[in-house]
Amino acid sequence: MERLVEPRLDQILEFCARDPVERVFLEDIARRGLGRVRAGEHADGRLDALCHLGANVVPSGERCGRFAAAVGNGQARMMIGEERAVGELWEASRRKLPRPRDDRPGQPVYVLAMPPEPGGTGLRAATVDDYQRLVPACAAAHEEEIGIDPLRRDPEGFRWRTRAQIEEGRSWLWLEDGAIRFKAEASAWTPSAVQLQQVWVDPSERNRGYAQRALRDLCRLLLERTPIVCLFVRPENAPAIRVYENVGMRRTISYRSLIF
Repeated sequence: MERLVEPRLDQILEFCARDPVERVFLEDIARRGLGRVRAGEHADGRLDALCHLGANVVPSGERCGRFAAAVGNGQARMMIGEERAVGELWEASRRKLPRPRDDRPGQPVYVLAMPPEPGGTGLRAATVDDYQRLVPACAAAHEEEIGIDPLRRDPEGFRWRTRAQIEEGRSWLWLEDGAIRFKAEASAWTPSAVQLQQVWVDPSERNRGYAQRALRDLCRLLLERTPIVCLFVRPENAPAIRVYENVGMRRTISYRSLIF
């Protein structure tokens, strides 16, 4: 027998430990006490599925279509996660949700566990003094990736999140002569893995090898503190994939994103 429950933290951590890369986001928000989650629970208390419910709906595990009733309120901006789990939930909930503006299957997840060669860059952790410079850069990266200008959709929320990432030590950049040669943020961070997002280079600084060099330095920095660095990317983004593979990252599972 199994049922849907609001799981305890220890249950979530045990579930996420079975696949710490695929479930890095779910573990991160659980440890930070953020968001609302539902889970499929067996009689022995073991979870076989988990779903974060909010602006981002993130399913994981077996038979994720069970969470359809919980997400059918039309508030989700994105459904994202392991490709099969997202597919099961989407098929069960599509009649209740708006038609997605974009459907992105087959997004490769890349991982790195061994430090690459140094990049010799000026990469550093962002500080609050970088905030005003990073807001438009992060917005540009978001719009390139998602197709929506966050400073139009939710300016206050986006500014707050950008500042929070800086203050939490989850934002890094390489600034040279007033131009951002590289920047990235951690979208999730656990004792087992850190997931990067919004890897971005100012358009005036692109095609000079800066991204690969700075990512090498960032991965070296992060691997001193956590066993694995991971990220996912659109399959058609060949330049980014070349950077990740040249750094030494290897492809693992696939994600799917539905953007509403």
